[in-house]
Amino acid sequence: MKELLTVLETPTDRNPDKRDVAAAALGDLLRGTALDTESACLIVGRLVGVAVNDPVTNVRESALNSISEAFNCHNLPLGLVEPLAQAMPTMERELLAHTLYIFGATRDLRAYPLIDSFLHHLDPDVREEARLAIAEITATDPEDRINST
Repeated sequence: MKELLTVLETPTDRNPDKRDVAAAALGDLLRGTALDTESACLIVGRLVGVAVNDPVTNVRESALNSISEAFNCHNLPLGLVEPLAQAMPTMERELLAHTLYIFGATRDLRAYPLIDSFLHHLDPDVREEARLAIAEITATDPEDRINST
């Protein structure tokens, strides 16, 4: 795991394919139940940094996919993923959809303002992901929560 985190933190002039593979491999770790919540938070925190700062779209998308995987096994706080909001204005449609899903997966009502403006986005897929994320955070009964994956 340390090696994967080190690859993610290499300077941006390094091979982006290695960063992409490392981000995806961390998603494999997050998908399983081998990690405790503290370890998952550490990895997700690093992946959030990659999703916000990496100049390569494929690397950012792999990081966001991996963050999404973490929510399948862990309840993670909004504060951990909230830095993604600063990058949303420049995100491509696919990255926005992942980010909206992540905010919804926190099931934290404080994510509402981060999602709300995307209900009126030009792209219908982004609007739909925003709608699903709002439904997820506003559901009062866990059985009412929408699985948008």
